[in-house]
Amino acid sequence: MELSGKAALVTGASRGIGYGVAEALVARGDRVCITGRNEDALKEAVERLGSDRVIYVAGKAHDEAHQATAVERTMEAFGRVDFLVNNAGTNPVFGPIADLDLNVARKVFETNVVSALGFAQRTWHAWQKDNGGAIVNIASVAGLSPSPFIGAYGVSKAAMINLTVQLAHEFAPKVRVNAIAPAVVKTKFAQALYEGREEEAAAAYPLGRLGVPSDIGGAAAFLTSGQSDWVTGQTLVVDGGIFLNAGTG
Repeated sequence: MELSGKAALVTGASRGIGYGVAEALVARGDRVCITGRNEDALKEAVERLGSDRVIYVAGKAHDEAHQATAVERTMEAFGRVDFLVNNAGTNPVFGPIADLDLNVARKVFETNVVSALGFAQRTWHAWQKDNGGAIVNIASVAGLSPSPFIGAYGVSKAAMINLTVQLAHEFAPKVRVNAIAPAVVKTKFAQALYEGREEEAAAAYPLGRLGVPSDIGGAAAFLTSGQSDWVTGQTLVVDGGIFLNAGTG
């Protein structure tokens, strides 16, 4: 899976799933630009990745100026942007959507969906339209079925899955666009879903454990590799088998 010399932009990658993706891409020889809101956290992430082939751009994913800067910096540093992994996301609310503040709903969609479209547009025009490449959107199993207490997040991820299909259709044949739908991965972002009850939470999974960032990193590496050249418009569920239990009581 060596693709040394190619370049990737990974959003929301100072920690968690995004970091796991960046780590997998760096390990196979890619040059990588990571983004995130916290500059200090990004600097630490670059140090942990331990490669002079990694740069960072700090900013908020929904900020159009940040999107433009991230793509421009990637092009300036590496001369290309073959791969885009849209991982930046937010879930600031926990509860039923019947009482959801609509301003919060707008924030969720702005970060989880509209920003992904913005990065895809800019990457397409900067490099991929003429040179090809691949885009991977990090969705969620919450976008595939109802999820108690994280409904707004789930609806936004369902929109991201549909965005994936639309982009795959429009960007073909040069650019492949796919999504990954993880179940619960052990990150700070998902901590509320398992903290203090990890063993109990993991017991619901046929594979007997929660996910870790490298599980998603490996999937993203596959979907941006030549081994998936005939795969586009798909959502790869990476869930430890949890969907196998659906409807079994």
